[in-house]
Amino acid sequence: MVPSDSSRCSHDALWIASNDARRAGPEAHSCAGCPVRRQALFGVFDEAMLARLPAHISEQTIEPGQALYRANEPAAAAWTIREGLIRLERSSERGGRRVLRLAGPGDLVGLEALLGQTHAADAIACTPLQVCRLPRVLIDELGAAEPALLRDLMKRWQAALDEAEEWLTELSTGDARWRMLRLLLKLSEYGEPDGRIWLPARGDIGAMLDVTVETASRLVAALKREGVMQFADLRHARLDMPRLLAALREAVGPG
Repeated sequence: MVPSDSSRCSHDALWIASNDARRAGPEAHSCAGCPVRRQALFGVFDEAMLARLPAHISEQTIEPGQALYRANEPAAAAWTIREGLIRLERSSERGGRRVLRLAGPGDLVGLEALLGQTHAADAIACTPLQVCRLPRVLIDELGAAEPALLRDLMKRWQAALDEAEEWLTELSTGDARWRMLRLLLKLSEYGEPDGRIWLPARGDIGAMLDVTVETASRLVAALKREGVMQFADLRHARLDMPRLLAALREAVGPG
């Protein structure tokens, strides 16, 4: 019997993925046991489909401040974030930086690879980061075998665009205090189980809110005095959500 196109695609995808798995080495991990699989790209696969995939895909560990990729580099792969937080930012010719958005566990970054483009921004680890590298050829082959994967990819691309637009709207307009409060609310979405949030350095806050480092320092100090936030350690804080929401209602937003 002649195999169907779908069967051939599945076989080719499995062969490609298996080769990637053999190259993955000791840092490989099980897709089926991944803690963010339901949120991640392969969440559209049922257990039977997962069983047909290789046991391992390529994994990378990135330290805070290191780049996963740089703007204008050829995009040969996308990455699923397993643990940690990453920021996507652009730099101007004059040396200025602007953070476009954050991404956390379950998010997919490097989507430019799907169209064979160069990366549009720098991807910098904010915290210790664990990511899974998904070569473009693997995604293409699996997408041909499983149309639901392509639909999910399009949803994720739209979600990334929506997130970038939300950052532009909420963190670039209104007075500086309102933007700082919105940033803390946004960071709470990536909070840790013990209630801590990652607290950016003052320079990073400036790049996120388009304010000076001095202004960022004054905002942080004021919110600490008001009890909206308390430092847990050098890079983490805890928020008093009722006070944060009350401060937002009183702050001057856009318009």
